[in-house]
Amino acid sequence: MSHRSGYVNIIGNPNVGKSTLMNALVGERLSIITSKAQTTRHRILGIVNEENYQIIFSDTPGIIDPAYALQESMMDFVKAAFEDADVLVYLVEIGEKGLKDEQFFKKLEATSTPLLLLINKIDTTDQPRLEEAVANWSTVLPQAEIHPISALEGFGVDQVMQRIKELLPLGPAYFDKEQLTDKSERFFVSETIREKILLHYKKEVPYSVEIEVESFKEEEKIIRVRAVIMVERDTQKGIIIGHQGKALKRVGTEARKDLESFFQKQIHLELYVKVNKDWRSNENQLRRFGYQG
Repeated sequence: MSHRSGYVNIIGNPNVGKSTLMNALVGERLSIITSKAQTTRHRILGIVNEENYQIIFSDTPGIIDPAYALQESMMDFVKAAFEDADVLVYLVEIGEKGLKDEQFFKKLEATSTPLLLLINKIDTTDQPRLEEAVANWSTVLPQAEIHPISALEGFGVDQVMQRIKELLPLGPAYFDKEQLTDKSERFFVSETIREKILLHYKKEVPYSVEIEVESFKEEEKIIRVRAVIMVERDTQKGIIIGHQGKALKRVGTEARKDLESFFQKQIHLELYVKVNKDWRSNENQLRRFGYQG
């Protein structure tokens, strides 16, 4: 039996539901999901394996006009997604007209890579608006295959998965057949903690945060984790900790529960907060946190 293998790269503007789609396609919760823009900072691979195919899904940051070095690095992940894609998935939502970066949109118009345009969140609209959106995108990107979906409700996702399998090129597996992602266990710890901060803090605070897992020790019945929450300002440190440490305790409790579900083991999680001034604009710091090569 012939084997198919390839990269399926998901791109789109912030808040269109890329991470929800990625998790639905992979069948695992690999990408964190919140209602805030710029939730995804890295390019995250999710690998689906069967006997006769391997699909490497890639969730990239939402396309933005970068304002500082961290965001520039985030857009570098998107550029890479254009370059190695065997299938491109462009995710939009009802009422959306185009990518926020014109250069990226021109790349889409000119691409010879198979392009699936998924209109997401159709559970929030009606038939006339959906038909209008399909007609609009048929004109804007005539080479794209258009599929209306609801990533959250799972509507249309199986049909998209089947079409992706048909479009994959023939080839051997790129990764071990037992592998689920390219990211480490420490990465998922840091992302889980960061998700709780995105959910519970407002304004600039969540975007000024980076998580560093200082130790990850797996024992027979328990995993012991020590992690540091980096912030840019002393005032942000106080906000993260909260009155009598209650805010930080909530983050730790919720993260621990999710991590126990993910790893299927008891988790002992220690959280600390440190000030790391202007890390988002410091190239050395960004390299340290995996944003630059």
